[in-house]
Amino acid sequence: MAADPVTDTQWDRDIATRRIEQLEAALMRRTELLEQRQSELLAIKSSKAYKLASVAQKVLDKLFPLHTRRRTALKTVTKRLTSLVDRRAKNGPRLEERYLAECTPFDEYQRWIRAFEPTKAELEKQKSHPFARTPIISIVVPVFNPPKEFLEAMLNSVYAQTYPHWQLCIADASTAPHVRPMLEQAASDRRVKVEFLAANGGIVGNSNAALALASGEFVALVDHDDTLAPFALFEISQAIQPDVDFIYSDEDKLDFSGNRVEPSFKPDWSPETLQSRNYICHLSVFRRTLLDELKGFRVGFEGAQDHDLILRATERARKIVHVPQVLYHWRMHRQSTAADAGSKGYAHDAGKRAVQEHLARIGSDATVRDGAVPGIYDVVYHLRTQPLVSVIIPNRDAPEMLARCVESLAKSSYANYELLIVENGSTRPETHSYYRNLEKQPHVRILEWTKPFNYAAVNNYAAVQARGELLLFLNNDTEAVNADWLEQMVRQCTQPGVGAVGAKLYFADDTIQHAGIVIGMGGVAGHSHHSYPRNATGYMQRLRFTQNVAAVTAACLVCRTSVFREVGGFDEGFVLAFNDVDLCLQILQQGHRIVWTPHAELYHYESKTRGYEDTAEKQARFKREYDLFHTKWSGLLKRGDPYYNPHYRLDRPDFALRVA
Repeated sequence: MAADPVTDTQWDRDIATRRIEQLEAALMRRTELLEQRQSELLAIKSSKAYKLASVAQKVLDKLFPLHTRRRTALKTVTKRLTSLVDRRAKNGPRLEERYLAECTPFDEYQRWIRAFEPTKAELEKQKSHPFARTPIISIVVPVFNPPKEFLEAMLNSVYAQTYPHWQLCIADASTAPHVRPMLEQAASDRRVKVEFLAANGGIVGNSNAALALASGEFVALVDHDDTLAPFALFEISQAIQPDVDFIYSDEDKLDFSGNRVEPSFKPDWSPETLQSRNYICHLSVFRRTLLDELKGFRVGFEGAQDHDLILRATERARKIVHVPQVLYHWRMHRQSTAADAGSKGYAHDAGKRAVQEHLARIGSDATVRDGAVPGIYDVVYHLRTQPLVSVIIPNRDAPEMLARCVESLAKSSYANYELLIVENGSTRPETHSYYRNLEKQPHVRILEWTKPFNYAAVNNYAAVQARGELLLFLNNDTEAVNADWLEQMVRQCTQPGVGAVGAKLYFADDTIQHAGIVIGMGGVAGHSHHSYPRNATGYMQRLRFTQNVAAVTAACLVCRTSVFREVGGFDEGFVLAFNDVDLCLQILQQGHRIVWTPHAELYHYESKTRGYEDTAEKQARFKREYDLFHTKWSGLLKRGDPYYNPHYRLDRPDFALRVA
């Protein structure tokens, strides 16, 4: 279908915006490297080896003074020896060189392709693979005036499939003279069906016409100017099971020179993320009987017809499978949304209506608003009532910090809460004086914890005495940024299927402390986007929209009281570390979802360096909890975080790709 024009000024502006985002990510990686190197340098200078080397250098300078023949002769010998060693070395470039090369998105991705995609020999082996089942996969393609080279590339990518049991279904409404001969030649292959339409029915009409030709058990959607990876259908066939109704894969883009760029490595099935944006997009494969039930694409959703179809399909699908491989190449050109999400404003509006109707179908009382950029949506759930929230704050001798937190809570737009302060061995008179003032308020209770401090046990103790429908676990060193932060979290947590919700937290220096937790990062769990600037957009705009995650920090966590009790509360074996992560995983295990929202913003004034295990006792305790977590969640650690693609590195918070 013909695309809307876009001005050169608009085009250049959008290209510049995307480049800024890439440079921002590169800057974060370089900053992380600099901090790491500074830490290493400090450790080196503090070491015995460095001190011995300093002494040796002084002896060397004395025996071989600078600017003398003895020093010159020594340098010559050293240089020859170094050259000899370098010729024998097989370690490749230095760490800094490798790291900085990875900072360029294109180079990083090309390395990933070489490391992880099938070789020619492996592709040949796939062709002779003994398939237990051989379902026909119908590839549905609506065609309208594509450039010759684009159409040819699409056709060739289908012919190159290593899984041979496919059918290509094309509905063509082109007026360009080069298209029909190409499709007539393609139709000489018995697996290719072509219908030449009398009139252009638009993207929806043409797609439905192509869909009507499909007779395969599954249907894959492909655009006329895009291409499939040669192993795309092979991977899809491996994912097909009797109860699987919808399959989607990772994807990338083809730039103006045909280079593969901007990969999109996706999470597993994430319903809140799909409401915020069409993260699934390509490659989408449906059981044909499901598409028959849905009656295909809907008129009125042009530009977002795939988002609408995916939303409707996922509402009914028995099982949804994500294939974490790049199986689809989305071509960029001046009028494509692959190159510019804002080039088709009607597509954003249609997507917003698709999400709005989806929410109505599933019974959610909500309004969909424009997000930060085109293609992103904010779902605002309506609170017809305000359920009571029990706010639990442990405290010990920090009256000033606690007062700031409590005052911030009092300024919240959400009024229906009770405040439970868990007192834990405070000795300062100022602390108890502040408690007495607080207790004058009818909604405040001071609970006394007299046993040794155990974060999990302290919160469990308070939760038993809570009266609220929802629990808010809140650290005393937090302070809200926006007045509706609690309201935003309650809106999310009261939705069916949601078990817990986390907030966006900042350090005092306006860098990000928490934007969702990744299981396996750093050996157990770590924060994505850690130390990014507060206003950063994040990897693929992730800091801008509500999404599903595996865990959120209990520094600010809202949880349904019923769900908290269902999972047995915090595991008290985790005295200080990992208790919040464990709680979230228990909630996930019971079939509930964890949601992170950027619309609840707070400062968390803990130090960036807090948590160093600098005593034998602390190290022993940390090791016990580390071992407990690995014992309890070994299966998940092995499988990987479902909301963090397995191709991302686990030693960094910036979604850098594994390249080896």
